Amino acid sequence: MERRLHRTSAVTRPAEVGLPDGFQVQIDQRCVRNGDLRCLVGGSPTRVLKLSEAALGMTSADGRIAVHDAATRSLARTLLDSGIGLPRPMRGPGVDSVTIVIPVCDNQSGVDTLVRAVPGRRVIVVDDGSAEPIRADGDGVTVIRFDDNRGPAAARNAGLAAAETDLVAFLDSDTVPTGDWLTMLLAHFSDPTVAIVAPRVVGRREQTGSMVARYANAHSSLDMGPTEGPVAPGTALAYVPSAAMVVRRDGFLGFDESLRVAEDVDLCWRTDASGWRVYYDPIAQVRHDHRESLGRLLDRRRYYGTGAAELAGRHGPVAAPVMSTVPVAVAVIGLLTRTRLGLLIAAILALHSIYRTRALLTGIPGRELIATRSTGRALGWGLLQACQALLRHYWPITLAVALFWPRFRSLVLQLAVAEGAAEWIRHQVLQTRSPALGPVGFVCMRRLDDLAYGTGLWQGVLSAASPGALRPVLKT
Repeated sequence: MERRLHRTSAVTRPAEVGLPDGFQVQIDQRCVRNGDLRCLVGGSPTRVLKLSEAALGMTSADGRIAVHDAATRSLARTLLDSGIGLPRPMRGPGVDSVTIVIPVCDNQSGVDTLVRAVPGRRVIVVDDGSAEPIRADGDGVTVIRFDDNRGPAAARNAGLAAAETDLVAFLDSDTVPTGDWLTMLLAHFSDPTVAIVAPRVVGRREQTGSMVARYANAHSSLDMGPTEGPVAPGTALAYVPSAAMVVRRDGFLGFDESLRVAEDVDLCWRTDASGWRVYYDPIAQVRHDHRESLGRLLDRRRYYGTGAAELAGRHGPVAAPVMSTVPVAVAVIGLLTRTRLGLLIAAILALHSIYRTRALLTGIPGRELIATRSTGRALGWGLLQACQALLRHYWPITLAVALFWPRFRSLVLQLAVAEGAAEWIRHQVLQTRSPALGPVGFVCMRRLDDLAYGTGLWQGVLSAASPGALRPVLKT
């Protein structure tokens, strides 16, 4: 397969990894137990980090480390790399050091709105073969036109190549940034290892209208949620969408121009593998016009699903629909059987996991509780993965088995309701506290969403003859 990658220069690992003086790191309070900073449990994947007395002496009572010498610089980097520390940069490059690149095809009104929303900024509009040439007026605004449609990856690459600044912000033509979004994101580039920073992408409209419109605005696949963190494959934040992101030229590997979908996931994963950091900061927000008709929404979800086979071919196991350890997988299967033997096996494996984790925490106060919570999270995540795989990635197989096996059919129906209800509580109640949809409407839309994505995934797998996107990864 031909892969057309665009690079403005040879990209290597970051030459400098030291954080500047004044940079601060905040220990994620979710990793702290009973206010004790000596033992931190968290990150993605979950890990245990023990702070020495010297490290504690560099840390404030609320878990803040300010970089001012070699020792604090090393501690801050360790916390960031573990995912237990959250970056709190005090300053960053100015907004004048950024060029905004807008890839567009047949959306003149969107370009007009977006250009007006970023007055005084350097802007490059890349017209990707629109039927009517895109026009954009204003100081500092340049238009590049392709005679034929080459795809968003090629348009973004061309825009960055034409930019003269060290930082480039990619914004799709159906987005509008809000507030000081750019200032908030640029501060992260004071960390010399950061190559990409992305804001949260939220709906542009109020949570009103049809059920489809409310679901699209409240639960978009572009919205990575309210929790900040490092972005890496196999973690809770596996990627960030290219609809809105800022990149450092020196760390930009180029979008793969052979990809028409999932090019942003591919970029994030290659960037992480190259040693550069990708970060998601939801405090900065960009609003997006989501599709508000059922047909267009589901067709877009199907289209996103087709990219899974391409990702599996390029990145192998990190694109798997299920990633788990063998003990957790066996325990989850035992729970799903809903038999006494299955529950007994799950209980034995859970107790063994608690025992092993407890042994690793010798000398740590409350290690029994920490071990129990860690095992509970692992089982909970395993159950969630299993439910989503059955209902999303493997739904044609799930449907075929359910048609001929009544007991399995009952289980699938229960999982479809339970998983949807759990996600409604997590996304619509605990995160927003103002549900855009009731539980019934949300569950119905989520199941249609899963069917559409799964359909696209199978289309991609069959057309590419690549089953990797369906193959689970189990580690011992």
